[in-house]
Amino acid sequence: MASVAQDFQPEPIADRPPGWMPIAMAATIVAAFSLQFLAGRSTFQSALPVHLHALTFMGWVAIFTVQATLGLRGKIDQHRKLGRLALGWLVLMIVMGFVITLRMVRAGHVPFFFRPQHFLVFDPLNVLVFTAMVLVAVSIRKRTDWHSRLQLGAMALLMGPAFGRLLPMPLLAPYAYEAAGAACALFPLIGMGIDLKRSGRVHPAWLVTLGVLAGMILLGNAITYSPLGDSLYQMATTGTPGAAVAGLEFGAPPSGGLITGR
Repeated sequence: MASVAQDFQPEPIADRPPGWMPIAMAATIVAAFSLQFLAGRSTFQSALPVHLHALTFMGWVAIFTVQATLGLRGKIDQHRKLGRLALGWLVLMIVMGFVITLRMVRAGHVPFFFRPQHFLVFDPLNVLVFTAMVLVAVSIRKRTDWHSRLQLGAMALLMGPAFGRLLPMPLLAPYAYEAAGAACALFPLIGMGIDLKRSGRVHPAWLVTLGVLAGMILLGNAITYSPLGDSLYQMATTGTPGAAVAGLEFGAPPSGGLITGR
């Protein structure tokens, strides 16, 4: 990445990704989870860890949107101060991501269109890859062309759960995870189109994002269907109701309607 980055110099603000992109990403996430609530598939009666998980990840959406706006307006000091909070927030996201994934797998409450073992592997992997990409973006923050695009790319990687609430997931099984992952490429592809229209070339940061997304999906599948995936699932579910659920089989659709994140 460093060798490719040498081909680019810091961009003028006018050549950076447009300010509407982070707002559109945030709006997509809010719309997806609002639809989930209105459809009766989520409830405020969920347990405390579920609410903490929601506050943590929606908190990141707010931080991301404000950070992007501050950077676009040239308020670098405020952008950096909020950035320190954002780095600490990543730790909360990893913790709560793991907590809720384990909670759902151990309780046998994984949505029926996902294989439980795939869910156990892919969700934590998603959060870890997202975090790594954010940290890479921060490490090259002086290269504003790379920094801004990689931050948008990291956010795109995190949008799988949102697209999963907008897509007809039961109809997409057994490739529901792959479909939600493919949908995460939407905003990077839009960014590529904007770059191409402006300058006649695509910034390599978008290609890195798509490569990371594809690699994450392939790695998640490789671990899921390996002895390592079997061992992880056994360790996670031993002594819990989830142990009675076959890790690589799809569950039956619930008779009383799907309620996520219980």
